[in-house]
Amino acid sequence: MENILIIEDDKAISDLILWNLELAGYKGQQAYSGKEAQEVLTGFNPQLVLLDISLPDMEGFELMELLMENALPVIFLTARNSLSDKLKGLKMGADDYIVKPFEALELLARIEVVLRRNTRAPEVTRFENLEINMEERSVRKDGTLVELTMKEYELMLLLIKHRNKALSREKILELVWSYDYVGETRTVDIHIQKIRKKLGWEEQIKTVYKYGYRLEDKA
Repeated sequence: MENILIIEDDKAISDLILWNLELAGYKGQQAYSGKEAQEVLTGFNPQLVLLDISLPDMEGFELMELLMENALPVIFLTARNSLSDKLKGLKMGADDYIVKPFEALELLARIEVVLRRNTRAPEVTRFENLEINMEERSVRKDGTLVELTMKEYELMLLLIKHRNKALSREKILELVWSYDYVGETRTVDIHIQKIRKKLGWEEQIKTVYKYGYRLEDKA
């Protein structure tokens, strides 16, 4: 679970961003001024910072210098839409520059891109009796290679990342089949059935009535 620091003085906007981050599986922390952000950074280790430019005690550009010293990826999230501000932010080292108002799904998509660009996934990750090689995109169960299609593999990773948390069919479609997918949610059910069979997860992937699915750790 990646940590994301939200530096935004408008509480309503900050709360909306936090809600969407948590829904997508991230852990968010809020700061409403430059000074508060610096205090939060002493005890919170973010993998990404969402930064407003117009803060009550300083310019986001000023705070950006400190964030760059700590090698933190930054996305400017601001109402200031002038080309000069955008160029300044990007030249300072920001990974992206988003102008308010924005769509929540677009923000999450851009966050995913920045995190993927700045965070190298471990070569091998393990979940119970599975060994997943992230670079090879291969899965072994008790040492035996399991053949998964690309979508089955991506769906499996999503379930592992959000295990013990219910995911709706619609959310799964957004995250695995892309945000602009148009089709029946039955696609998710078919892929879940195939994963259950191939990985022996018949008892672990629980169907949540009228909602979606949840992968549960074995007791």
